Amino acid sequence: MQDHHHSASHDHGHAHGYSHAHGHAAAAQILARPAVPGFSLLRLSAGQRLAGAGLIVLALWGAVFWALQ
Repeated sequence: MQDHHHSASHDHGHAHGYSHAHGHAAAAQILARPAVPGFSLLRLSAGQRLAGAGLIVLALWGAVFWALQ
């Protein structure tokens, strides 16, 4: 079995049976945006988590009082 190594020169045949071109030209680079982490409750401070929990509790009690009227 042959090892498959990528190097600067690609003037060899590939043993894995696929015919494909290697585009290693600098013009073929795709620039990606840096990854931005999404929202996470774990990254919030303790005060922000307590404030969020308080808002949820207020909303639930508001729904209870509204349903009882």
